[in-house]
Amino acid sequence: MPGRRLTRADRRQIAAGLEQGLDYAGIARRLGRPTSTVSREVARNGGPGRYRADLAHLATIHRARRTPRPPAAARRAGEHTGPDATAAFVADLTTALIETGMPRTAAGVMACLFTSETGSRTAAELARHLQVSAATISHAVGLLHEHGLILRGRDSQSRRHRYFLDENAGVRSAVVGVRSNQRLAATALRGADIFGSDTAVGTRLATAGRFLEQLGDDILRAAEKHARATTGSGPEHTRTTHSTTTR
Repeated sequence: MPGRRLTRADRRQIAAGLEQGLDYAGIARRLGRPTSTVSREVARNGGPGRYRADLAHLATIHRARRTPRPPAAARRAGEHTGPDATAAFVADLTTALIETGMPRTAAGVMACLFTSETGSRTAAELARHLQVSAATISHAVGLLHEHGLILRGRDSQSRRHRYFLDENAGVRSAVVGVRSNQRLAATALRGADIFGSDTAVGTRLATAGRFLEQLGDDILRAAEKHARATTGSGPEHTRTTHSTTTR
């Protein structure tokens, strides 16, 4: 049925087809789907060389979660704490995010959203708070949006774009990290095959690769468990009262 959503099994067939060197049309014929469905699925989840079925399926679960809405009345961040304490915490949180490998401005944006009472800010508010240019903010939010860490919508009372911290940002961040770990694991294991398992280099690479692979699997299982626990609250959970647009 061309209209139905891709299942985990479908995505595993896509991954298998890519490994076999099939083109998108060949994979689509196997699935009984339009070629465009397969090409969009692969492009949305890392491209032909990075596509992983389980990661793609988990990412799709989170993309399908409700789009947050801006509240009717927004309180300023730091309302319940002194400005000095708030500023110090934002600085600490930004530093912690940078240490995970996140670019500085993107980390600052995440820290601003985490500590906003509403979990959202406009681009102008972010630029003013971080004291950077609008172009710098645009680049940072583009990167965060690409990785699914923030969502973009329209302010209900203006034409400005508003950026939202999704309630599953922590899970999304973990999944992004898993993708990097899985790529590194695959590279290490390929290196072990090249050098040979009976060599010191091959043994070292194999050990590292297996550890990273297991670590990624453990994180994915934990993320899926969290997704199951927080999804399925019924129609009321997913209802929105304003229109949003995403790019």
